[in-house]
Amino acid sequence: MSTTTITFNQLRKIKDSLPDGSIRTIAEELNLDVETVRNYFGGANYDRGKSVGIHLEQGPDGGIVELDDTTILEMAREILKGKKPQVQS
Repeated sequence: MSTTTITFNQLRKIKDSLPDGSIRTIAEELNLDVETVRNYFGGANYDRGKSVGIHLEQGPDGGIVELDDTTILEMAREILKGKKPQVQS
């Protein structure tokens, strides 16, 4: 497990670039609720999902996000590179 810093807008761009079904694929593979994965990418549904170690700091480009664990981010990048198949919705 590693930490990283990324801008909020960069994180949202990765999420928005993911093909349909990718959030579900990541959630199922990591045994997480889909809303928890969405929250990782800046969502705020804490009724159904959990917070997953992201820390926001105000600033340019949507602010700075410090991620305590990059597993979800790395899986998303693998999907974008075409190296990981996703669940068909």
